[in-house]
Amino acid sequence: FRPGVMERLGLGPEVLCALNPKLIYARMTGFGQGGEGKVEKAAGHDINYIAVTGILSALRRAGESPQPPINLLGDFAGGGLMCALGILLAIIERTRSGKGQVIDAAMVDGASYVSQFIVRGIELGQIKNSLDGVGTNLLDGGAHFYGTYTCKDGKHFSVGAIEPQFYKLLLEGMGLDPKRDGLPRQMDTAQWPAMKSRFADIFKTKTRDEWAAIFDGTDACAFPVLDLAEAREYAHNQKRGTFVKNGDSSSMFEARPAPVLMRTPGLTGGKTPDPGANTEEILRDFGVDKSKIADLLSKKVVAKL
Repeated sequence: FRPGVMERLGLGPEVLCALNPKLIYARMTGFGQGGEGKVEKAAGHDINYIAVTGILSALRRAGESPQPPINLLGDFAGGGLMCALGILLAIIERTRSGKGQVIDAAMVDGASYVSQFIVRGIELGQIKNSLDGVGTNLLDGGAHFYGTYTCKDGKHFSVGAIEPQFYKLLLEGMGLDPKRDGLPRQMDTAQWPAMKSRFADIFKTKTRDEWAAIFDGTDACAFPVLDLAEAREYAHNQKRGTFVKNGDSSSMFEARPAPVLMRTPGLTGGKTPDPGANTEEILRDFGVDKSKIADLLSKKVVAKL
């Protein structure tokens, strides 16, 4: 809910925490509580939240518009994960103080926090963030040894050979020899565009799976870009059980709980419920009687899908 909604419903932290001083009350919003009035209560989505952090401006290729990372950075990393972390921190603190507290989990704050590596790099001049500088850095597509390439079959291959010993193995796998082929130094940034073009031409000579076979078992930091269906069939993922079926008879898959706790690993609860599937059960748990539930359903205040 936007800031102020829970207070309007009579369920704000002041009311509930007064009833239970040990209560941990988490509030996850886009812009956070108590900011500039018009922005604090404005509608927004992931792209808007990371836009005002300054991070979105750095997420683009040279000469292109900023590209949001789906909704991973704001909603999930900056929002959900930071909110969960805040709850855990509050639980730990409560063991010492015996008191609960309110958690203000703003996606703007969380996205800014998890992006400090980029922010500090820009401040120190290690990352170029000007209009003509983005897309020329080590990790944003500027380096020929850190990016993706289109293969002969139209599929893609990823390379991330930053360290010199890994870069050497990457060149070997691609059939390149620094001396024989007159290659520039790896960190000669002026030569990166030309080397990217050279790498692109080489990767187009083989299919993605042919490249995967060449680099399989090496330390070249080179792996195929898999689609979601292929990722489930990837031998390493299968052996680790990274993906599990969503229910015994379901053809849908989901990622298993992570990280893995070796003594008490998380378990999936079977098929993920469809939206609204447990509406009646949840209302009963809250003490709502059968006739009231039927009334709410008939008026479409709540839904059972």
